Amino acid sequence: MQLAHNHHKPSTHNKEIILVCEHITSPANAGSIFRLADAFGVKEIIFCGNQPDTGSSRLRKTARNTEKTVSFRASDTIKNTLQELHDLSFTSIALEITSNSIALSTIDSARLDKVVLVIGAESTGITADTLEQCNITTHIEMYGINSSMNVAQATGIALYELTRS
Repeated sequence: MQLAHNHHKPSTHNKEIILVCEHITSPANAGSIFRLADAFGVKEIIFCGNQPDTGSSRLRKTARNTEKTVSFRASDTIKNTLQELHDLSFTSIALEITSNSIALSTIDSARLDKVVLVIGAESTGITADTLEQCNITTHIEMYGINSSMNVAQATGIALYELTRS
């Protein structure tokens, strides 16, 4: 029997996860990211650079009120944001396929208790300067002919992998 929302008991994990979004502007993607952040116990979302309109009806409809419960803020510079998080002992993981990225499934996430997951703009991904600043660059193994997927879908897969151990 399907459980009603009021019977749901959230699971927990032992990680402190912050999601850093570089130039995410789509209200639908941002709404999905809020919903995923709620589902995976993300501590905070930080929007860097260009940002979505958090008052957008499309964002609010997709987020299903999680934009009211998930902590978020804006930052003008991703460089300073990442440095501040590194100073707090966070490991930054860029989700981007590159010539040097490693498969997400190979990361030993059990050893990581403070994680910054960095995701990039819908059409251009994460900038080269940001990739250089991140501790790890990872990609999701793809089995079809396309080399990428929607940023919100990829974020969900990465959050699942990072929280399952």
